[in-house]
Amino acid sequence: MLIYTLDCYAPALKELNDAVNATIPEAKIRQFNEAGTALDAISDGERPDAVFSGIDLPGTDGLTFAEKLKAASPETKLIFVTWDRKYAVDAFRIHADGYLIKPVTVEQIEQEAVHLHLLPSGEEHELRVQCFGNFEVFCDDAPLTFKRRKTKEMFAYLIDRNGAVVTAEEMAAILWEDEADMKKAKHNLRNLVNDLRSALDLIGRSDVLIRGSGTMSINKNSVICDYYLLLEGDGEAVRAFRGEYMNQYHWARATEAALDFND
Repeated sequence: MLIYTLDCYAPALKELNDAVNATIPEAKIRQFNEAGTALDAISDGERPDAVFSGIDLPGTDGLTFAEKLKAASPETKLIFVTWDRKYAVDAFRIHADGYLIKPVTVEQIEQEAVHLHLLPSGEEHELRVQCFGNFEVFCDDAPLTFKRRKTKEMFAYLIDRNGAVVTAEEMAAILWEDEADMKKAKHNLRNLVNDLRSALDLIGRSDVLIRGSGTMSINKNSVICDYYLLLEGDGEAVRAFRGEYMNQYHWARATEAALDFND
């Protein structure tokens, strides 16, 4: 998880950074004292999960920064941290996700993080993946929904790769095989990754997706999957396989053929 902290006052920035670090110790935190450098990092391809930002910023005000942030990275959660309540209406008008009054505390950050699904609520949900027939994903026996159809396909391909690392280039080629503009494909891919991450965070299962620098993979031990059980020789999974595997995806035919051959 990547979080930006942004404030032009060094003591306030340190206080904010310490509170976020104490609340979400596993997060990577990048500190900025001006909006321009934070926006530059996003222009270079970074997609922070959340930004905790002051409003009184050099070069541009926090509200203008918020509009640019939301345009460049719509999935990023934005929480303002300020001494002044008077900007609250404007902040929520431009779809800020939170508004905290200084001095900020760990309790405030924790409450906001749970509300925005940056922290699990404490309840762990079972994630079950069905590969035989059509590909489907279930959370506690209810279908897991994704904002985009290709997000589900991306997740299916990661499952099919059986825990192997997939590069951004490989995934983009799978999902948009006729797309000649790789830069555009990678931009679209970042939106899908954010969607998948949000869907998993919402059920407290961020452990499922493993992300590296330009790579991603699935934590096989975090899901119950008929395909994985079949590969392990599970008798029930062997009996359940009828020669159909992820029917809706043409790229899955190679795995289907291999399973048929080994049956």
